[in-house]
Amino acid sequence: MPDLSVKLHSLNLKNPVMTASGTFGYGPEFDDFMDVNRLGGIFTKACTSKNRDGNRYPRMVETPMGMLNSVGLQNKGVDYFIESIYPRIRHYDTEIIVNVSDSTIEGYKEVAEKLQPLERVSGIELNISCPNVKEGGMAFGTSCPMAAAATRAVRDVYSKTLIVKLSPNVTNIVEIAKAVEDEAPDSVSLINTLLGMAIDAERRKSLLSTITGGLSGPAIKPIALRMVWQVAGAVKIPVIGMGGISNAADAIEFMLAGATAIQVGTANFIDPSVCIKIIDGIDEYLLRHNISSVSEIIGALNT
Repeated sequence: MPDLSVKLHSLNLKNPVMTASGTFGYGPEFDDFMDVNRLGGIFTKACTSKNRDGNRYPRMVETPMGMLNSVGLQNKGVDYFIESIYPRIRHYDTEIIVNVSDSTIEGYKEVAEKLQPLERVSGIELNISCPNVKEGGMAFGTSCPMAAAATRAVRDVYSKTLIVKLSPNVTNIVEIAKAVEDEAPDSVSLINTLLGMAIDAERRKSLLSTITGGLSGPAIKPIALRMVWQVAGAVKIPVIGMGGISNAADAIEFMLAGATAIQVGTANFIDPSVCIKIIDGIDEYLLRHNISSVSEIIGALNT
């Protein structure tokens, strides 16, 4: 059988299929639909230094080939995560990575420091790219100096795997990736959602309370694929690709473009077992092409 394992810096993933933050809860929400232990990893929903109520409703809307969301990083804070969530997920036999966000660099550092001792948390995904909050969030990810400063501050206090999530809402994502790489993260993940909006023409009103929100789903896949290819060719650290992945063919395309691993997001809302189907589909692809290891297809695009 083909070897589906990949190495993400110091993490040995059993396969390259992981879940995107904010689309999979913390894991137990999907126990009735799939064996979560089969995943390469779980990226939890965002964790901040203090409780966040998120944005006002409505904050999700369907769009052609995707969806807009402006949830606003709703969560009960890092202390609640440690006390109430972590005990419920530490039993999973897969890598657990916590998505970390905040409105200040000090907030990022506080969350990272509190998560550091958790034995079963393999790493954190530093979210400097959320377009759905009024302060912090994407502001850190759209400037090279600010992206670097946030990464450096967290790297100074966090010794385990550090993944930085990049924003596509920039002129040149390669410049941001390089600025982040200089501060010694272990990987970058991309892309986060694209800033968009939807309008009800009859009422002449926005369909989101925040007017704008983050666009995800198949509509953004060509842009995500292009950005992953560009960044993978420009940095030496592993790249995790995401953006509109709905099936095994999509996942394989991202790996051919240079992604070491992938995350599945919006597709989880459509089919809660889609990640398992993608794992099986990658396995079938490797068998069909007589490829012994999935690592052989990373960056193997013929140009």
